[in-house]
Amino acid sequence: MEALAEIKGLTKVYGNTLAVNHLNLVIPRGRIIGLLGPNGSGKTTLIKMINGLLTPTAGSILINGCMPGPETKAKIAYLPERTYLQSGMKVCDLVGFFQDFYEDFNKDRAFSMLSALNIPFTAQLKTLSKGTKEKVQLILVMSRHADLFILDEPIAGVDPAARDYILKTIISNYNENASILLSTHLITDIENILDEVIFIRDGQILTHMPVDAIREEYGQSVDAYFRRVFAC
Repeated sequence: MEALAEIKGLTKVYGNTLAVNHLNLVIPRGRIIGLLGPNGSGKTTLIKMINGLLTPTAGSILINGCMPGPETKAKIAYLPERTYLQSGMKVCDLVGFFQDFYEDFNKDRAFSMLSALNIPFTAQLKTLSKGTKEKVQLILVMSRHADLFILDEPIAGVDPAARDYILKTIISNYNENASILLSTHLITDIENILDEVIFIRDGQILTHMPVDAIREEYGQSVDAYFRRVFAC
């Protein structure tokens, strides 16, 4: 299986804190991968380094054979845990901003998804609920034709009624040559769409395996296996 991203010996130190510890990881194409671990396990630090937002202390990251930089940022669609969108902008203006900024952005896809969730195009972001703001941001990210989608807690603030639609949106809006790296604590809600899972603790990978293998080898759901691994 062709590798989309290759990470070798990746390390990040903050003062006396070792956030990511000589981590090795290969992300293949055409997979939806859950990045799972307790708070403080190194998930967000890893995500930020892949996105080029943090500089590693040691080790290497290659996306499509390139180190993080302008070329890789053009191929990665990133949804951070906290919104970065300007609250005074209208939803339609945000769509226009993404269209101007990203060559791979599909405006028609964005407006179609906004309509399906009854999100008004002319509303200012600051007038929307927290959950609706998160829906807008997810729609903008998933309307790109990227190689790697990195989603940090994409359904954390979304009401249960909208989660199924959002998960269907995630599945249907990436191509077979792309992959999705999805970090969340809501494992039960997302495990049915996952191909693989990565368990991370103390900046190191404990497990990286297909979801089907967990069910076959351990006879457990991903959520139950996660609770077992991190019980101690």
